[in-house]
Amino acid sequence: MARAPFLTVAELAGSAGNSRVLLAAPIAIEDIEALFADRIVDNDEVTFDPGSASLRGRWARKLGAVALAERPVKIVPSAETAQKLAAGIGTLGLSRLPWSSGLAQWRDRVSFLRRHEGDEWPDLSDETLLATVGDWLAPALMDKTSLAEIGADTLSNALHALLPWNLRKKLDHDAPTHFDAPSGSTVPIDYESPEGPKLAIRVQELFGLDQHPSIAGGRVPLIVELLSPAHRPVQITRDLPTFWRGSYADVRTDLRGRYPKHPWPEDPLSAPATRRAKPRGT
Repeated sequence: MARAPFLTVAELAGSAGNSRVLLAAPIAIEDIEALFADRIVDNDEVTFDPGSASLRGRWARKLGAVALAERPVKIVPSAETAQKLAAGIGTLGLSRLPWSSGLAQWRDRVSFLRRHEGDEWPDLSDETLLATVGDWLAPALMDKTSLAEIGADTLSNALHALLPWNLRKKLDHDAPTHFDAPSGSTVPIDYESPEGPKLAIRVQELFGLDQHPSIAGGRVPLIVELLSPAHRPVQITRDLPTFWRGSYADVRTDLRGRYPKHPWPEDPLSAPATRRAKPRGT
């Protein structure tokens, strides 16, 4: 009877997980269908497969919990499948989504302003996004059946929809993506730093600047990581004017010796900012 697809079992021994069949007889599928026709149900089922990070469709004929027959079926995307896909992706974690560097920075900028300006800014923490994944991600998955079909644009559109229109321009004003240096460089601001928004920039690109870089309407000073011409950290400051009038002299002495081809003026506030080395012959 080990090869019989179905058995009618009369007697078992042992626990449910390790029971032994003591008395049974084979039963044909035709007999099952004749005896229990009123209790047999045909269902189309859609489930999320974590291994492939995709939805799987199957047709199943069941008598209670017993599957009498089943076969895979094509999934027709819908609002219901979008919810199942979003929930399944949520169990895998947000890190599995196709985050671009720009979108990650956008999220960090919004989170920064929420900390400094309050609840008018949406909560984009991992905990909240996972708890509400069916609300913000599912609407973008109406035509998707797998994680592989979700592109960076899809994720970006889903998240950007969480930010009200009246805050989008304010985001660019209060938490800009870049700092426009006096040298003409456009330098990205790191909002992911646990110490606060950080700017990493070469010392000579700030010559002439007597005001510390800040954001949020001047309320939040940037942490400025000053770099050598080789982009190696030299010093961190939250007060650039004090740096120019204080420890710059020691930094200048060190950098002049290591980078003699670059300008190191005694008075950095009267010198033009630059991205380049000194012209040849000077």
